Amino acid sequence: MISSVRGEVLSVGLDHAVVEVGGVGMAVQATPNTLAGLRRGQSARLETALVVREDSLTLFGFADAAERELFGLLQTVTGVGPRLALATLAVLDPASLSRALADGNLTTLMSVPGIGRKGAERLVVELRDKVAPPESTPSAAEEEQAPSVVASGTMREQVVEALVGLGFAAKPAEKAVDETVGALGDTAGPSAVLRAALHRLGPNR
Repeated sequence: MISSVRGEVLSVGLDHAVVEVGGVGMAVQATPNTLAGLRRGQSARLETALVVREDSLTLFGFADAAERELFGLLQTVTGVGPRLALATLAVLDPASLSRALADGNLTTLMSVPGIGRKGAERLVVELRDKVAPPESTPSAAEEEQAPSVVASGTMREQVVEALVGLGFAAKPAEKAVDETVGALGDTAGPSAVLRAALHRLGPNR
């Protein structure tokens, strides 16, 4: 088991980063929030979980051990694999996820693509007693709605593809990306647009 990696960040994509460890570039799948903390050319350390399949070895990376533990905990629930677990952590940060599980908030859990009512109910039943509810924090004010502006072709396609890869349907993903670029402006990078689009597609949408 590879429980962590440390080394120079060789590249950062929309859904993964490559970290050089002992002269070997290791591709690490991660959420947009985790990837946002990485910088090419700088040293980084990620908590990791290695998922072994008959035809693949996939390394998933996390900002801290608590996030990695939630990733593993989610997969103890029937029907939840590593991709869905990562998508859950991409849409809901660890505090929001723990709160939703502890409160039995099905609506929040169902905001994750691939999780319907029955799946959300199963998550609550099986995990409610296994997570500690985070301390309550004041909710952030909702972002003002800005006029929709279509993103540049290449960036729009990249971000939409990343959202579809996380399980969102294409049309809602395209709408979220266009609205996000309208709010952030044309100078926003793909990673920033992806993170903001995830919030638009999250619990409040």
